[in-house]
Amino acid sequence: MKISKTLNDAINTQIGEELFASNGYANMAAYFDGLGLKRLTAMFFEQSEEEREHAMKFLHYLLEVEGDVAIPAVSAAPPTFTSVKAAFQAALTWEKDVTGRINRLMDMAIEEKDYATQDFLRWFVTEQVEEEANMSHLLTLAEGLGDRSILHLEAFIPQK
Repeated sequence: MKISKTLNDAINTQIGEELFASNGYANMAAYFDGLGLKRLTAMFFEQSEEEREHAMKFLHYLLEVEGDVAIPAVSAAPPTFTSVKAAFQAALTWEKDVTGRINRLMDMAIEEKDYATQDFLRWFVTEQVEEEANMSHLLTLAEGLGDRSILHLEAFIPQK
């Protein structure tokens, strides 16, 4: 099965976006580490790995459907953040952007009647619900704490 050039190109772009998110979350993890927030550090390093895994899922899918892999240049992610709340806001913004991109990929697959790609993308559609909910929850916690110690956030992060 050969994937259309339009979908193929869009998936290559998505690979770049997933790698950008991976780099962004690694930078967030380093930022949290600098604040001594070890649970958030671990959580965001894990998030960084997960985004890389997403990129690899897209890459492997293109190979399975005889697509052409062309990983785009990855833009630099912000190296630091002005506050914990700003970091969470950036993460939520990224995740909402990814949701939009996944939905546009699904729209393309539906329009092209590419049922295999629709099936592949359904996992990502569901995944994005969880991703947005997690980042929204963290932002709500940070907003609720206001000017109180950011160390309180650590109590809400599961220890691994």
